[in-house]
Amino acid sequence: MSGRARLTLAAWGATLMASGALLPLVKPATWIFTAAFVLALVSGVGTLARRAPLARPLTLLAQLAVALLALTAIFAREQAILWFLPGPQVFTHAADLFAAGAEDVSRYAIPAPDTEGIRLMLVGGVVAIGLMVDTLAVTFRKAAPAGLPLLALYSVAAGLSGGGAGWLWFLLAASGYLLLLLAEGRDRLSQWGRVFGGAQRSARPGSSVAGGGPTFAPARTGRRIGAVAMGVAMVVPFALPGFTGGLIGNGDGEGTGGEGRGGTISAVNPLVSLQDNLRQPEDREVLRYRTNARDTSGLYLRLVALDQFDGTSWKSSVRPIEAVPKQLPWPDGLSQSVKVTEVTSNFVASEGYEQKWLPMPYPAGRVDIDGRWRYEPAGRMLVGDDKQTTKGARYTVSSLVVQPTPEQLAAAGDAPEKIRREYTKVPASLPADVKATALQVTKGARNDYEQAVKLQEWFARDGGFRYDVDVESGTGVQAISRFLKDKEGFCVHFSFSMAAMARSLGIPARVAVGFTPGTTQTDGSVSVGIRDAHAWPELYFDGVGWTRFEPTPSRGSTPSYTQDNTPSGTATGPARPEQSASAQPSAVPSASESCTPQERRLGDCGPEEAVAGADTSGGGPDPLTVVLIVVGVLAVLTLPLLPLLWRTRVRARRLGAAGAGGARGPEETAARTLAVWQEIIDTAWDYGVEPDESQTPRRTAARIVRLGGLGELGELGGEAADAVHRVARAVEEALYAPNPRPASGLAEEAARIRAGFHTAADRRTRLRALLAPRSAARLRWSTATRWSETTTRWSIQRDALLSRAKPHLRRN
Repeated sequence: MSGRARLTLAAWGATLMASGALLPLVKPATWIFTAAFVLALVSGVGTLARRAPLARPLTLLAQLAVALLALTAIFAREQAILWFLPGPQVFTHAADLFAAGAEDVSRYAIPAPDTEGIRLMLVGGVVAIGLMVDTLAVTFRKAAPAGLPLLALYSVAAGLSGGGAGWLWFLLAASGYLLLLLAEGRDRLSQWGRVFGGAQRSARPGSSVAGGGPTFAPARTGRRIGAVAMGVAMVVPFALPGFTGGLIGNGDGEGTGGEGRGGTISAVNPLVSLQDNLRQPEDREVLRYRTNARDTSGLYLRLVALDQFDGTSWKSSVRPIEAVPKQLPWPDGLSQSVKVTEVTSNFVASEGYEQKWLPMPYPAGRVDIDGRWRYEPAGRMLVGDDKQTTKGARYTVSSLVVQPTPEQLAAAGDAPEKIRREYTKVPASLPADVKATALQVTKGARNDYEQAVKLQEWFARDGGFRYDVDVESGTGVQAISRFLKDKEGFCVHFSFSMAAMARSLGIPARVAVGFTPGTTQTDGSVSVGIRDAHAWPELYFDGVGWTRFEPTPSRGSTPSYTQDNTPSGTATGPARPEQSASAQPSAVPSASESCTPQERRLGDCGPEEAVAGADTSGGGPDPLTVVLIVVGVLAVLTLPLLPLLWRTRVRARRLGAAGAGGARGPEETAARTLAVWQEIIDTAWDYGVEPDESQTPRRTAARIVRLGGLGELGELGGEAADAVHRVARAVEEALYAPNPRPASGLAEEAARIRAGFHTAADRRTRLRALLAPRSAARLRWSTATRWSETTTRWSIQRDALLSRAKPHLRRN
């Protein structure tokens, strides 16, 4: 094997060995085989280009071209030309995959699922690093700088794993780099000729002093130096205090989550936009619901629970998620002796509200919702998976209204050790004045419940705090100290400070983020606006579970079990939840169409006053003027509707011909089938799926179903998708069969497909498809073609007339 070939193989192996640190991040790790294959192609092309030989820039360009073709064939085959040549659609699809992969990386914890976006990022990243290593080490003969991209690859893996990449992966990556250096050194030494390796240590027959044996002395020395360096690099971090983390970790760091069906998910902190939501000039509606609860003042809609406080921010832990069970488990810590009432609520989320956490009352017992949702048991939360959001979601939640008495809360015993250990953690950097203030405020309290009530009353009433959404947001320990000193802030400051002070007193606490109950409307529904966004603390009491408190003044409602006039006595609570006596809510919450969103929020919808007519006495305008004005107004109003009218006429003509009876010959059968197929293509175009005339009918059908989202709509989408494929088969038969059979029901198939697109699209796309259909471009094309044909015909006729007239003009 030549030196260059050996160096190429070493570069390929070093890249894959450094990529090993990425293997624990994704499960299953089959992507490494794809990366190895593509990288082998790139290395092979580089070997051939260097043997040609080509200039170094041309070698790099050839390798880039092969990498692009290979990645296109693997990840964008459907969008490519001839399945491997990249076109504009390939780059658009790649950008979408990268965006989806980035979202998945921020969403999932280790090990993340092997989604297509993550797979493209991993394979593309490893191939890019491998190309850089091959270019530096082999093309330019600079193996030492090639360690920088290898280090970058390992560092990214270590960073994503939270500093716990593991000593084995470090050893593997370092070994790959050393092999690359040794291969380069051997290649350089071999260019000097035969190397003198010293006298043989053995007197074996046939040994040669000049031969040096199977191994050079310099090579042996290099390997020994490398082995010693790796040993030092692995031992020193464990010997020195403070060096146990970093790029070499034990892999047991916090936040890795546990095993669970569906993997784990890392929460995106929802507090990033909470202050912006509270500052919105217009309180737009994000949610509407109907409920059979007698009192909705305590029906807070919870998104997520923040249970980790590291001194800089409160955030949600990385926990295992699973499929949503039909019946959610009984709430942790809630005793059967506590009185509970079961209520049912039906929710409709706005089309403009996109959140991956599902708003619902706490604690929920059953959730009926369509889509890709997962359940996080510790926080009893539902989170969207694979781009699933609340946009336009309709769902039903059965939840419990927990009604503990003050006596039950006061008599609560110590929390379980696991909960106390996890939910009473405070950072070492928490200022001493936070706990000192908590002790001062709760002085005289006899138990955790009385301490919690005193903290709530101090924040909401007795402490002189002022609610202000314009105060600088902050969640760290310094922000809490500043808030306790300045005594002004909004719900984030109140909830975070009370939770931190409760933890300093040994009371398990966390922060919930969501919405206050909203505003009841005249039609009985409840409207939740963006300004209803809120944060509140939840404290744990054994026998009651996680319990809501409200320290924020002028926001939400104070729980009845924390008020002075709460009736005493132990509830004879039943073992099963009671059903509310109110009527069950309607299936779909309705919205008033005669009121603006702001009027609905304020409950000011009332009968409209009649507008007084103007005095019509006196002389009127000229009748001709009135007619001209009316015609002009009608023309102005009709002009924007021309695409709609043209599209309706074309659709009626195409489908009417397909539904007409009578005997059909092969040509007429083919014409009618192709007319329906053209209508389906134009319908898909109207809803955003651009036509591709280069595709076969079967591939066009698959493309329409995929890009139109027809396969994700359940039963209706399945019917529409099947209809597309049936019509495509009819088109193939009409085009290629010797005697095509008449296809029946094509007009009905087209209507079914159009209904599927209508269901899959959002409101904006529906309006665009109706009022400004994209396929109306064919009218412009047809008009331009006819104009061109007309002008061409007129030019020919003019030339002919001139040629006939020229002889007469000459005689005259």
